[in-house]
Amino acid sequence: MKNISERHQLILQKLQEAGSVNVKELSLEMDVSEVTIRKDLKLLEDKNLLFRTHGGGSKTNPYINDRPISEKEALNADEKNKIAKMATTMIGNNDSIIIASGTTMLALARSISPEKHLTVITSALNVALELSRHKNMDVLQLGGQIRQNSSSVIGPYAEQILEDVSCNILFLGVDGIDPIMGLTTTSLTEARLNQKMIETAQTTVVLADSSKFGRRGLGRICALDQIQHIITDDGISAALVKSLEDKGVTVTIINR
Repeated sequence: MKNISERHQLILQKLQEAGSVNVKELSLEMDVSEVTIRKDLKLLEDKNLLFRTHGGGSKTNPYINDRPISEKEALNADEKNKIAKMATTMIGNNDSIIIASGTTMLALARSISPEKHLTVITSALNVALELSRHKNMDVLQLGGQIRQNSSSVIGPYAEQILEDVSCNILFLGVDGIDPIMGLTTTSLTEARLNQKMIETAQTTVVLADSSKFGRRGLGRICALDQIQHIITDDGISAALVKSLEDKGVTVTIINR
């Protein structure tokens, strides 16, 4: 059995190698209780050496602060564009789809062929403006309170409209994807609208670059087993891919 100094050294070493650690795995490896490991993680967090997470610890802060859409649009732009182009291959002529809000959703709107005839329901103002330029697109803009940081609408009016529609595919952007918390966003109200979108669609496809994995927002959208497909980039680890596939989620990976 290792002493406290040896345990802390091993935890930090594993954290440096993998980016995160798991309480149960550390407990088994060091032959101490999970309570002891949690105390170790608390002490290391107090020294600003890690961030505690649900069931473990992380080298980076897993919690996400909300940022303006203009700032987020510049982050991982190439990956978002490639993910968006891959997503368009899932859209057939005469489909009815929902496009949620976010910078990857705007990239999707810009990638959709104007030749396709589509009915598009969206909460995002910028997505609606992009698609309404095409004569083949029937765009239904959800109504409600405007959330400036995402250039989209939120609230009960938007949710009420979704009670009366049905669609093939929901394309959803998120702020965080966590094995325990599932899909999250920085807004509780937006999370509620996203939940309603998932109920409305036959299939939910999440478009998220690999920086979103292991991160958490304030509002929980749903568990991972409530979605069918994730399109991401090759920055995702093989272990995460397996974890998602074990939950029944199809993972499509694009090369950066």
